[in-house]
Amino acid sequence: MANEEHLEIIKQGVEAWNEWRKNNPEERPNLSGTDLTGALLADADLSESDLSGADFRDSTLRDANLTHADLYYTDLESAILVNTNFKRAALTNCFVYGVAAWDVKLNETEQKDLVITPRFEPSGITVDNLEVAQFIYLLLHNEKIRHIIDTITTKVVLILGRFTPERKTILDTIKKELRNRDYIPVLVDFKEPRSRDIKETVSTLAHMARFIIADITDARSIPQELEAIVPNLPSVPVQPLLQKGKDKYSMFETSRRYPWVLSIHEYRDLNDLMATLEDKVIIPAEAKSEEMRNK
Repeated sequence: MANEEHLEIIKQGVEAWNEWRKNNPEERPNLSGTDLTGALLADADLSESDLSGADFRDSTLRDANLTHADLYYTDLESAILVNTNFKRAALTNCFVYGVAAWDVKLNETEQKDLVITPRFEPSGITVDNLEVAQFIYLLLHNEKIRHIIDTITTKVVLILGRFTPERKTILDTIKKELRNRDYIPVLVDFKEPRSRDIKETVSTLAHMARFIIADITDARSIPQELEAIVPNLPSVPVQPLLQKGKDKYSMFETSRRYPWVLSIHEYRDLNDLMATLEDKVIIPAEAKSEEMRNK
């Protein structure tokens, strides 16, 4: 049960509550089982607090500090969780239907069995990540969201290559041609040096792609990107391109041994590539995509 003194203080508002916390750093707040429905708790210092079983439905917890807080069976339905700090908190068996969770801090947070359906719905659906709770609910209940995901996975084509002026002209033209053919081309022009984070971004995009077109001409970062993508994505074909007269990079054969990496299509120049794009690039990639997805 909640400490009655603590309950009376928080009812006085955030300013009074935070002042009390500041003057009593050794005391651990106990608001367990408390009804704080609709409470305005933006910027509240609720760190180290026992909030298990408390009712925060429709409360404003924007910028609140809940580090190390215990939130077992806490009701957060429709709560505002914007920039809320849950670092090292325990979020277990919480009700999170309808939360607005944006830029929440979840470092070392225990997240388990978060109920994403309304509290009194007969069949509860749980997830273990607050940030994906809204997405999973929408995915299950919104036909438009499912249609968008289907569209993405059937139309996205990731284009990889080198972004020197000459090479980028090739990549931009491929992008334009794919768009004209009703694909969703994704071409990422990195302004910063390649890093682990950027490789992870490329890998994430690859997971959403129907197939990948990789221009390995004068390759620099492509070997690392393909190394991160190819072994882990057997359902996503890779169609390599190479301008005639140029050598493929020495380690390309490592990627080529995977059956979802197609034979290199060599082209003389931009005009030649555009003339052969349908027959030598798109059709083989589509055929391989169907083959890998039907296995």
